[in-house]
Order: sequence, then C-alpha cells, then structure tokens
Amino acid sequence: MCRANYLLSYLFILLFIFSSTASWARQTITIMTHDSFNVSKELIETFEKENNISIRFLKSGDAGAALIQAILSKENPLADVFFGVDNTFFSRALEADIFLPYESPQLAQIPDNLKLDPQYRLLPVDYGDVCLNYDKAWFKKNNLAPPADLVDLIKPEYKNLTVVENPATSSPGMAFLLATIGRFGEEGYLDYWKKLRENNVTVAGGWEDAYYGHFTAASKGDRPIVVSYASSPPAVVYYSEKPLTEAPTAAVVADQSTFRQIEFVGILKGTKNEQHAKKLVDFMLSTTFQEDIPLQMFVFPANMNAQLPEVFVKYAVVAEKPALVKPEAIETNRDKWIEAWTTTVLR
Repeated sequence: MCRANYLLSYLFILLFIFSSTASWARQTITIMTHDSFNVSKELIETFEKENNISIRFLKSGDAGAALIQAILSKENPLADVFFGVDNTFFSRALEADIFLPYESPQLAQIPDNLKLDPQYRLLPVDYGDVCLNYDKAWFKKNNLAPPADLVDLIKPEYKNLTVVENPATSSPGMAFLLATIGRFGEEGYLDYWKKLRENNVTVAGGWEDAYYGHFTAASKGDRPIVVSYASSPPAVVYYSEKPLTEAPTAAVVADQSTFRQIEFVGILKGTKNEQHAKKLVDFMLSTTFQEDIPLQMFVFPANMNAQLPEVFVKYAVVAEKPALVKPEAIETNRDKWIEAWTTTVLR
C-alpha cells in the first residue's frame, strides 16, 4: 500500500514537471491592432493549441494612432505582428521601415490588385468600399429617387439630406474625401465640396455619430444619406432584432463613387519570434481565418477562395470601379488635402 502511494505521488510530480515545462515552452505572440479588430475566440484557441503558442492582442486606438505607436517603438517593438495598416497609411508604414519582408505561401490565394507591396512587407488581409448609404423607406415615402452617384448630392432636390464624416478625425471620412479626389481630381474636388456645403451637408466627427446620430435608417436623425460602407446593408440585416427579408438600406457603388480601403498585416522588425509570427500571418491569410472576417468586422476577405456568409451574398455589393488615389500621393498630400477641405467646408 505504501509502495502504491509512493508511485502515485511520484507520478503526480512527473506530471506537474511535464505540464510546467510545456507551459514554459509555450511562446506568446503579440499582435498589435486597431480597436475595431475582431476574430472568433474559438478560432484563436484552436490555432494556439495546434501551434503551442499564445496570442496576445494589443489594441492601440484607431489605425493611424496604432501605426504611430509602432513607429515610435521601432527600436524596442511592442509586438511581433501588426495588423491594420490600410492604403491611406501604406506609404508612411513602409517609409518607416518597421516591417520584415515575408512572401507567405497563402499569397497565391490573394488577387494581385490587392497586393500593393512587391517586397511583401505588408500583406493584404481584407478590404471594404467606403461609399454612400441611403434609407430606402425615406426615399420611397418622399417620392424621390435615391442617389445613384456622387454628383447627385449637389443637385437641389438633395439639399439637407447628407451627412459625412470629418476626414481629419474619421477613417471613412478620409476615405470619402479620397473618393472625391479620385473622381474629380485635385483641380475639381474642392469645387465639389463647395457645392456640397451650399447644399447644407452635415459633417459629423466620426462614423458612429454620423450613422447613429443623424442617419434616418438608424436613428431619429434627419439625414437619409450617410457615408458608410458597401457592407453596411448586410450588417443591418444581421443585427436586426426582427428577421428581415430585405435590407432597409442600400449602398451606392457607381463607377468612381467609392474608395476601397485595404487592410494589411506585417511582421515587425525586432521580433524574437519570427517563425511563429510567420505562422500567424499564414493563418490570417488562410481560408479558415478569412471566412471568419465578414461577420466579425463586416469587410470582405482578401482570400479569393474564402466563402462569404449568406447575408453577404444576398445584401453586400462590391464596387467594380472604385476611385483610385495612389498610396504615395495620399502620404505626400494628406495634410494639405485635409487643410484645404477644412477651409472649404467648415470655415
């Protein structure tokens, strides 16, 4: 009996040592992101178990604020991987020289038009089209055709109907400003905004204020047109308390009426876990992770083999010809464009 107890105790000690050693051997990978990043908990737990690593998420404000933190800490990086650089901050991120090149094998599943860095320091993860959304019921009730193009907003019959976000304080606001620059050029975009101001456009500080504070389809506001995303209508259906057979809102994706935001992931220089960081990047580009993206962040997966959820298939639209502004032009002119817009629209 004593011998049996001794053997049992010895076994428990061995198990404790083994589990402790396994725990010590398990490395932690930190991914720095913006506050809007989201992923299914079960997906991460499965990846952690399969690779014997732990994932730590470091949410660091909006995309711009997070990138600035990553740049300022480049000598002593706060994370191993960074997600959330979009094409409006793309050139700034590359010029800061904070990312390692990595040509993931998963890139074979990503369309070439989303790959902006030939050195693969930043790899595309998702995309979304910033565009006008309108309240279907309001336009039907008021017997007015909904807007079909950016130019409609400056027509007399659309006066007092639109709310946009400030590009100095809002990511979709900046994207919409870029849509007008891509559409009308540097010579014509301010004239367009002057006419919008004359048509009494409302400017909100951010997307939530615009959408939930002014948009008639989501609040008691008085603006039936809002700057949002082409994937906003499926979000409305998905989160509706009552089952819907039709989206109450619609997106305007006419040629050169949208701006496509692409979000990227990159491995930060100075990581001490490069091999595991590569595994995480591969995972984020895989169909498993990519198919989780639409209902977590309501954007489109970059992986062309990822299947979309039914609500996206039914209610989401993708712009065939978004307005184009090169990342290097954005980086060079961002402050100048915002200042000119502020002078024209707010002062």
